[in-house]
Amino acid sequence: MLMAHPAVLSDLITQYETLQALHASEGGPGAKQRLDDVSYTLCVATGTRDLDAALIAARHRLPGARAEDDSILSADAV
Repeated sequence: MLMAHPAVLSDLITQYETLQALHASEGGPGAKQRLDDVSYTLCVATGTRDLDAALIAARHRLPGARAEDDSILSADAV
């Protein structure tokens, strides 16, 4: 599987967080479409089907992510 460069993932995370902070899901059609596009691209770039999993996977690929970080484990597994 091809993996996105960490710089691309960082940019996608920033775009997603910015759109969320601006409440794009409650905005006009253009803002909603941009949020949908960024969410979809995050999923494709990380090989996931769920936005939460995509955000976790993307953050794990960023510089400084720790291999022992347990944030990808479910609450039941801890």
